[in-house]
Amino acid sequence: MRGCRCSWATVSRSVIRMSRTDGADARAERVTPALEDDRRCFACGPENAEGMQLQFQYGDGTASAVWRPAARFSGWPSMVHGGVVATLLDEAMAHAAIAAGVRAVTGHLDIRFRKAAPMDTALVAHGRVEQRRGRMLVLSATVTGEDGTLYAQATGKFLAE
Repeated sequence: MRGCRCSWATVSRSVIRMSRTDGADARAERVTPALEDDRRCFACGPENAEGMQLQFQYGDGTASAVWRPAARFSGWPSMVHGGVVATLLDEAMAHAAIAAGVRAVTGHLDIRFRKAAPMDTALVAHGRVEQRRGRMLVLSATVTGEDGTLYAQATGKFLAE
């Protein structure tokens, strides 16, 4: 069960298309692109040489990945860029949804950074589905060191296909 959910650019927003019914009246119609895995996701795409190339292990509504940052992912010297840590959290939640059999995109992401993530250690991203209400999923995620040090945590609301 592997797949990219690429919410950032390709499917995070619905497209509004105007159509005319009788030549005078126009109505807005919401068109949502299908969630398709093009294998080029920045976070998990195996065909994106510039990306993170995360590889997740799946449980029952959970997903975990161990990742060692390359130098290009640094912010300040010796620290992983905060946006990259946010991507780890977002992707762990998206893959937890996949583990629960759902493809979903990020609707809301709330992050709490606890400590700067070091460049010289492996980071563990773990996501979990907390609740599902119709098409909305509530998820949580953490980024820790292999020793259990908590670097960041997040909660998110995702919208299923």
